[in-house]
Amino acid sequence: MFITALAGTVLIHAGSNVVNDYYDHLSGNDWVNPSPTPYSGGRQFIQRGILCPRATLGLGLLLLAAGGCIGIGIVAYTGSLFILALGLAGVLGGYFYTARPIQLGYRGVGEVVIGLLFGLLPVYGSYYLQGRSIDGLPLLPGLILSALIFLVILINEFPDRIADQQVGKRTLVVLFGPSTATRVYRTVLAATVALAGWQVCADIAGWAGLMYLLTLPLCIKAFNQVGLYLAGGADPLAANATTIKLHLVGGLCMAIGLVLDGRYTGPITYLRS
Repeated sequence: MFITALAGTVLIHAGSNVVNDYYDHLSGNDWVNPSPTPYSGGRQFIQRGILCPRATLGLGLLLLAAGGCIGIGIVAYTGSLFILALGLAGVLGGYFYTARPIQLGYRGVGEVVIGLLFGLLPVYGSYYLQGRSIDGLPLLPGLILSALIFLVILINEFPDRIADQQVGKRTLVVLFGPSTATRVYRTVLAATVALAGWQVCADIAGWAGLMYLLTLPLCIKAFNQVGLYLAGGADPLAANATTIKLHLVGGLCMAIGLVLDGRYTGPITYLRS
């Protein structure tokens, strides 16, 4: 079940990214971007002639359909309406992130939507598939993961700000400007550390919180690097790479912590003993 759900999630994630390239092509977003980076501006497959627009859309829909079929199989096996609801939210949210007429990513809510779709939603779905229960245990780790992917999306919008403005894509960086967006980034980043500390103190998924706190050096590094966008630093994209690393390492640390939570008592009780 774990492997099946992982495969379905990866396919839906990939399909959402490819569909996003197609609709950013239609809006002109990727065409007017003068300097796409390794982290933003799309994959430029259409712009470089690697795939035609029709093939890009077809590939994206195929990936979404494959992930959806796996999801239908899981729903048929479990008989769970909860999993069905999460799967529909994932497929529709991923497709309409940039697809017309909804275009969530163009309306100032894209960052929050992605945070939910790539954070709380898969965490709760995975937890339910493994434990067959809905409770508060995965809430704080899920919120931290939601915050981390929110930060990845937000920091990747900085270099795209001019192109986004030209096509009316109202990201948070466009709506509030780089200075306020930097404050939002730092506030959300600090909130992940606070949530992890709360987990440890309350002994709720405490090992997961304790393991996340091991990423504190990366958190501090990202906190400092985001200021380079405003200060005109020599390597303004360093914060993009660090934020992606933080998302990856933080997620792995919390996963290891949840395994420890299942083997031992909470960290406070265990360390005292």
